[in-house]
Amino acid sequence: MCTVTFIRIREKIFITSNRDEKHWRAAAIPPAIQSLQQSHALFPKDRDAGGTWFAVQENGNAIVFLNGGWQKHIPDPPYRKSRGLILLDLIDQQLPYQAFLDIDLENIEPFTAIIWQDNQLFECRWDGAEKFHAALDSAMPHIWSSVTLYDQNTIAKRRQWFEKWIDKNPEPSQEDILHFHQFTGDGDTHNDLLMNRDNLVFTVSVTSAMFADEVVSMKYIDVREQKSHQHELIINKAIA
Repeated sequence: MCTVTFIRIREKIFITSNRDEKHWRAAAIPPAIQSLQQSHALFPKDRDAGGTWFAVQENGNAIVFLNGGWQKHIPDPPYRKSRGLILLDLIDQQLPYQAFLDIDLENIEPFTAIIWQDNQLFECRWDGAEKFHAALDSAMPHIWSSVTLYDQNTIAKRRQWFEKWIDKNPEPSQEDILHFHQFTGDGDTHNDLLMNRDNLVFTVSVTSAMFADEVVSMKYIDVREQKSHQHELIINKAIA
């Protein structure tokens, strides 16, 4: 839930996320199509709380979460519900962006949600007290880094890495993007995209969804186990 990129190459959309977690968190369940209350969605599943940080609904909408809103916060548990379950509540709705505007987030830990809905891109933040939301230009590439792990200088440096890479790779493939998410940095393992802070907090997985020809192809790399998985979801245009 800590580094996310969005890239549009003509009719293809790529959303990719690095999940950085504490060493004691259980390994996630690889992506699969799961039944929700009102729909079906493709997502990797958190074994601890049952939620997720990245999901694509059968209508083609998608959400990715990052920890934190605008700045690093001091956790104040117990919270009413895990953020991963909030994501599933949102993606289960026909219009997840509107669902974010309506949902009660009192006593929910701060987060940033990147929402892809009906060919539109939205950035939504909850700082523990207020919601913020904005529509973004989906023709432009974007990168986000979690404010709970990276200070503003590091976030700016990572953005520069991304911009330089895009300049050199204006039409990357999904494999190119996965390579960027695994091997980009300056040798500082605390802040490289594939990060490791003394084996206490580190990147545990990389998840990438490619939207093309009414099919979503999700690739999942389990960094700890050095295993990769792939699953496809057919977008139901009648639902969309």
